[in-house]
Amino acid sequence: MMITKRAEEIRPFIVMDVLERAQELESQGEHVIHLEVGEPDFDTPACVRAAGERAIREGKTHYTHSQGLLELRQAICENYLKRYGVEITPEQIIVTSGTSPAMLLIFGALLEAGDEVIISDPHYACYPNFIRFVDGIPVRVPVAEEDGFQFRPEEIRRMVSPRTRAIFINSPANPTGNLLSPERMAEIAKLGPMVISDEIYHGLVYEGEEHTILEYTDESFVLNGFSKLYAMTGWRLGYVIAPPRFVRPMQKMQQNFFISASAMAQWAGVEALRNEEAAEEVARMVSTYDERRRYMIQRLKKMGFGITVEPTGAFYVLANAKRFSSDSYSLAFDILHNAKVGVTPGVDFGPNCEGYIRFTYANSLENIAEGMDRLEQYLEDRMAQSA
Repeated sequence: MMITKRAEEIRPFIVMDVLERAQELESQGEHVIHLEVGEPDFDTPACVRAAGERAIREGKTHYTHSQGLLELRQAICENYLKRYGVEITPEQIIVTSGTSPAMLLIFGALLEAGDEVIISDPHYACYPNFIRFVDGIPVRVPVAEEDGFQFRPEEIRRMVSPRTRAIFINSPANPTGNLLSPERMAEIAKLGPMVISDEIYHGLVYEGEEHTILEYTDESFVLNGFSKLYAMTGWRLGYVIAPPRFVRPMQKMQQNFFISASAMAQWAGVEALRNEEAAEEVARMVSTYDERRRYMIQRLKKMGFGITVEPTGAFYVLANAKRFSSDSYSLAFDILHNAKVGVTPGVDFGPNCEGYIRFTYANSLENIAEGMDRLEQYLEDRMAQSA
């Protein structure tokens, strides 16, 4: 029996390869500093954990409405009105088990075979795989380091074709940590195709202000969730906000493929959005991330990594490592094996990201400092060997 072309063509998520190799080293007794995986090192806020536990005790363990608990969808509407001044309805929202299923729902409803989605290069590593899985075509538009890795609307316009169905944006972005300016978001919204906006890192902003695409157009899909801001990665809870005409087709896919998101996780999500204690814990997390961000940028620059525009969101630093190597994959694994520091090669995020290394500061300041010390010694040894 042959394996499908669809399965064969899915490209590996290299950061997971790095993590799994790091875990092998740890099983052999090595102490690895993890600066590769974009997962909060904080625990879920206590009041949110308690809400999940309470849901289990009270027997709220059954299927929910396929679009999600009405209480959660109402809380999401309240949040978008309070934060951005935009009005959405609970009927526009489908709650999912993280944002990955939400992407499949969007692309399943939006794309026919051969349809195109414009993405930036660099981009989140998994975007092209989701698009290709439904026989769509990802169209990369290179973005420049000196421009803060922001989309230029005029470059997008050049790539729009009769088969273009959507423009995919991500702000704050993975892997760059940069924000898309409101002016450029407004211009992108006017280009014609629908806009898909991945807003999973909203709230993790240290300078400036994030904006939702819903401020500029209703012809858009919003992806968001609880994993990053509320340190709820293992709860698997996300959602999509969709134009009304797409909701029923997407709901039917949800019913068939996923049924509903976890009931306990959804009740925890309600608590995350409505309990002020959760907001206070998140504010403390954000302050800590900012301290780490500033420290990491300063250390990396001192070592000679290029950071033209400092990242102001998410928890990533994408650093130019071309003075050390043009092969980011080999460099990342060499750093892992010799310095015992996990980092992500830029090539994971698109061909335009070759020669870069992504670092995450979702780790303690103590561990980051040790990782930077190890990296600095590694680079000194590497330079000495090549002299």
